[in-house]
Amino acid sequence: MELTLISINALICIIIILLILGIIESRLHINAINKIPIRIHVNGTRGKSSVVRLIAAGLREGGLQTFAKTTGTIPRIINEKGKDLELHRLRSATIGEQIKLIRFFGKKSPDALVMECMAVNPQYQWISEHKIVKSTLGVITNVRRDHVDEMGSTIEDIAYSLSNTIPFNSKVLTSEQLSLKYLKNIANQRNSKIINSTDYNVDSDYMDKMPYLEHKENVNLALAVCEQVGIKRKKALDGMLKTKPDPGALLIWNLENNKKFISAFAANDPDSTFKVWELIKLKEKNKTCFFLNSRDDRRYRTNQLIDLVLNRINPDLFIIRADNVEARIAKHGNKTKIKNFTMKSNQNDVINYILELNQYTIVGIGNIVGWGEDFISRLKKFKI
Repeated sequence: MELTLISINALICIIIILLILGIIESRLHINAINKIPIRIHVNGTRGKSSVVRLIAAGLREGGLQTFAKTTGTIPRIINEKGKDLELHRLRSATIGEQIKLIRFFGKKSPDALVMECMAVNPQYQWISEHKIVKSTLGVITNVRRDHVDEMGSTIEDIAYSLSNTIPFNSKVLTSEQLSLKYLKNIANQRNSKIINSTDYNVDSDYMDKMPYLEHKENVNLALAVCEQVGIKRKKALDGMLKTKPDPGALLIWNLENNKKFISAFAANDPDSTFKVWELIKLKEKNKTCFFLNSRDDRRYRTNQLIDLVLNRINPDLFIIRADNVEARIAKHGNKTKIKNFTMKSNQNDVINYILELNQYTIVGIGNIVGWGEDFISRLKKFKI
């Protein structure tokens, strides 16, 4: 009986200690947030890292001390001077990372913080916004069919999942068109206003000045955010021209034998990949080659991208690194030349094949993590 009472008392003490620690942590987090007057939380299917960088560059040019954090191809902190600092994780990524970083940023007392939402699960997206970032301005880049296992299989499901980061009593900016009504519905419920970035249009001459290949809708959206914060249009646009691209951004390299390589691995869903093609097809006069780097655990995505390339793009050459895709390819029955490497193929096998091509524009799509990163690093040695 005495042991039972001791055990109960010990359990009560542990619970009380945990509650006290929880209250202390909560107050420390709130204090950190209160030291950052402008907090911008960027969510969406594609373009989040790029939009974070563009917004931060525009705010810095407008005179605001701004920190940013991306969770794209390689997680980064962008400091108040625009310098990239790579984040080294000792374990798998969790949204708790955002809490520690906000504590770090709060000590700097910046004018603004721009954070990419790192959550995919709808519940974690809610927690990221309403418990961690507590944004003063929300951003949803777009709504596309991706992460269907976590967010749902329909565009409506995905729109409602992404809307978990819409703040209360504020504004949310988006470049999304097709799913705008779903986002508006949630925004209205939270007494927030949706602002569509289509009214903040930049011209083609400006886009030609960008230091890397960027989607126009990303620049429009970043400009809309900057103007909402109070930055003059010219200042914001001048700042964006100084943006350092994300490691997963669209990069173009010239290779020997009149070839170009375009890294579009970050656009690893069909809709985004096709938008990349629309962006580059009018500018390229070479023969076209697509290189798909697949993942064994994403067979559905591999099939989607094969269908896209062979149905809608129809390049002169299609290089695929994947196993057991012969039947998928055969069903299309078109005249595109196919070169299939197995998953056991190393980077040099593919690179040597690419280097033998003449007068081709090669577009890399699919997965960049791991094998893809090493492939890019090795191929970069041959750029001229």
